[in-house]
Amino acid sequence: MRVIPDALAAHLAGDATTLCTCWRVIRTDQMVLGFTDHDRDLTLLGTQCHAASGFSASDAEAETGLAAPSSEVAGAFSSEVITEVDLMAGRYDGARIEVYRVNWQDPSQYLLLKVQEMGEVKRQTGQFTAELRSFTAKLNQEQGRTFGRRCDASLGDARCGVNMSVAGRRVSATVVTMESGDRITVSGIEGYSDDHFRYGGLTVTSGAETGVVADIETSRTSAGTTILSLWLPLDVALAAGDRLTLSIGCDKSFATCRDTFTNAANFRGFPHMPGSDFAYSYVSGQVAHDGSPLFK
Repeated sequence: MRVIPDALAAHLAGDATTLCTCWRVIRTDQMVLGFTDHDRDLTLLGTQCHAASGFSASDAEAETGLAAPSSEVAGAFSSEVITEVDLMAGRYDGARIEVYRVNWQDPSQYLLLKVQEMGEVKRQTGQFTAELRSFTAKLNQEQGRTFGRRCDASLGDARCGVNMSVAGRRVSATVVTMESGDRITVSGIEGYSDDHFRYGGLTVTSGAETGVVADIETSRTSAGTTILSLWLPLDVALAAGDRLTLSIGCDKSFATCRDTFTNAANFRGFPHMPGSDFAYSYVSGQVAHDGSPLFK
């Protein structure tokens, strides 16, 4: 049961109330931002809540049990608080949203209404709309491992065990040009063969887009530079001179794990698991599952 602080309860019991809604946004990089639908800035729990953000909340229905209701919040882009570039770079993906009801005449009187997680964000004409998901929505997500022929570990993590500090597995590079969102020319890694970083990843370590990550499709060395092609285009522009950290990848096959990384003992897939073609073999009669004929 939610307990309303005595001071706020007394205010609510009065003839007139001075209430507003405040949002505290805690990004995954731990940056905390505040917004309010009041007409002036407020300070809540040490966080300045900006009134010029244009934040407004949609109607939401509360449900009992383990249902996962969702709502939306809309706002305008502000160069000082929240920018389209930050949203496009994914810096708000999975952010924690705390929603408060606050007495704007005395912000020390507040009540935490709910805690949600930012989901899908839609952008258009200088504004955005973000879906706010209840934490119970995670109950709808698949948990545990998925059985498949290929490995489900990430290269270099605790389950994989591959040492990424070995020379050539994680290196630094410098952006020369960015021809398009999915094509970047870098320098500093000319000594590596084509596709050395295929299936790998890049992380921006300097410049305005520090922290942005992407998956590498191919790498080609040409004229003293290396051209990186990405699986998905970046929504941000990298500048010449930005520093990157590149890591090699793995195609998740048992042969690569065994031959390239000498790591067969830690392979986390099931290379001998029958596929759908095995199930269809009864129809064609080409495979005897138990070593004996199916009919005589």
